[in-house]
Amino acid sequence: MNFRSTLIAFTLVANLTAAEVPTIFTGLFQQDIPVKAQIGMVRPPQEIDKYIGKVEAAARKDPKWFQEYSAKAKPGVPLPFDERIGLTKQEYDEYIALWAKREFRGSEDIMLLLRQSAGGTWTINATGGASGVSTLRYNPKSDSFSSPNGEMKRIADIKSDASSIFGEWTGSEWKFEEETGLGKTKENIAVGRFADNKYGIIIYRVIELSTEGARLLDKSIVIRFPLGKSTAVAKETKPTPAKETTPAPVRVTPKKPAPKK
Repeated sequence: MNFRSTLIAFTLVANLTAAEVPTIFTGLFQQDIPVKAQIGMVRPPQEIDKYIGKVEAAARKDPKWFQEYSAKAKPGVPLPFDERIGLTKQEYDEYIALWAKREFRGSEDIMLLLRQSAGGTWTINATGGASGVSTLRYNPKSDSFSSPNGEMKRIADIKSDASSIFGEWTGSEWKFEEETGLGKTKENIAVGRFADNKYGIIIYRVIELSTEGARLLDKSIVIRFPLGKSTAVAKETKPTPAKETTPAPVRVTPKKPAPKK
């Protein structure tokens, strides 16, 4: 479905009367206003791979130490320097310099639209590879999301510093976790904005494990979208083609013309 037909489809299902947008979406979305966004991932320059390879070799050499060492590190940021990490101090500094050059690379253009659903709940309708987000419903009264798996409850807010994988941003997060005789399911969604107030971000992840611990499903979606009324229909940017590069070693706790009526 192309951009224009998607926009028309969204318009047809939009509510006729405006309601007060829940606080968590204030400044991020306007009700029933389509926003063009991108699915993507933050990646450092490919040159960082040679340093990562050395760290991985050090981890294989002494896995017990590396597990204890990485467990003490701050989640989502580069591991601190240690002589046993497999890098000299100069190499580590070069690695950090490359890490600082990481950038968001879009892989798919999508559409987002915030609309009120039945029972006073709210849904972020998403197209393409982000369509799974559309199955979630936010209830302002309970401050929770419901998904096909169950209720996602609010957990601690996010305040990520500039050295984290996504850079400096703040937001809210919800989590569902359940363990049954069939296995274990974990589901998270985080919604927020970057410190420069130019972009918003949605991070969604769902993991399913068997009773033996085998990973049956691991789906992670990162969405970036522009903020501001003037970008209700975002300026189009083509996804940046990029060679596959190994993620940095971190501890992880995942004016376009107005449409004619």
